[in-house]
Amino acid sequence: MRPDPLPGEDGPDRALRPRRLEEFIGQAEARANLRVFIESARQRGEAMDHVLFHGPPGLGKTTLARIVARELGVNFRMTSGPVLVRAGDMAAILTNLEPRDVLFIDEIHRLNPAVEEVLYPALEDFNLDLVIGAGPAARTVRIELQPFTLVGATTRMGLLTTPLRDRFGIPIRLQFYSADELHEIVVRGARLLGVTADAASTREIAARARGTPRIAGRLLRRVVDFALVEGDGRLTRELADGALSRLGVDHLGLDGADRRYLTLMAENYGGGPVGVETLSAALSESRDSIEEVIEPFLLQQGLIARTPRGRILTQNGWGYLGLPAPAHIDQSELFESQGKTPPAGGFRGKVKILPHDSEHQRQS
Repeated sequence: MRPDPLPGEDGPDRALRPRRLEEFIGQAEARANLRVFIESARQRGEAMDHVLFHGPPGLGKTTLARIVARELGVNFRMTSGPVLVRAGDMAAILTNLEPRDVLFIDEIHRLNPAVEEVLYPALEDFNLDLVIGAGPAARTVRIELQPFTLVGATTRMGLLTTPLRDRFGIPIRLQFYSADELHEIVVRGARLLGVTADAASTREIAARARGTPRIAGRLLRRVVDFALVEGDGRLTRELADGALSRLGVDHLGLDGADRRYLTLMAENYGGGPVGVETLSAALSESRDSIEEVIEPFLLQQGLIARTPRGRILTQNGWGYLGLPAPAHIDQSELFESQGKTPPAGGFRGKVKILPHDSEHQRQS
């Protein structure tokens, strides 16, 4: 039987983490499909097919991996791509798995190529090929593994090699959450924390959570801190608004890093286009932080757009900053930013850029 609690479930947010599929809020399509795959594996008495969760950080990839193990009634083993340096590290983990165990690898796109090579026969045939010795005396030993389920999580689907990506039978894309789904999550979190909260306060927190449950939980805990120290312990809209404003989180959920990003583009680069490396250097932020943490929500909100020449501020972005937008912009830039082909005859004039559409959000 699987140990209870699962490893890592003793963190500060353990009270807010759902433990069963029916407790998980949002991602309705992913949950419905997972329920089928889990039940099928249980009825067959076999290991579930390998699962790949991909999408922006904080949407529940790790939580869903734990839930899969719990629903299957098996052990949960967790590691991450960057810590697996040598092929022997991966071999040691695989040989210690029990039948039908779930092995979760976070940031799987950062696996060492040598480690990744070890995974290929393990995922397909549940065999481990090891080379013993060196030179002419070297020989290959094949070790049979117990059937297991690999659950990978990545925020950078494009960085996964094709051979590894194709070995996952169940790829699942996680989407940003709606305001109503986040409100349910905040209400549930407040109840589990034993805090009295009115609907206006929980909706205020949900509206500023950037479509991300992890952020919603973090903001809830910080607002509760303010309620306990500077209030009577109850959450009201006025208290939530004041606390979140003091934390630098505005009505859209943008924080100081987001505003610095937008302001830099507007004031230093005229709204773009500007390359991500330039932004990284100017903001003293890593490229990964910009592409994985800052930009996804700005793209979703239509405040910026990605073009072949770099990032640009949209009309919504200029409006958010309260700055006058340039009167005109080359229309071909707009078409390119939305992944469309400009008319063959070109343009007779120039037009204002419009917010990018939902199709572009998915492509970005």
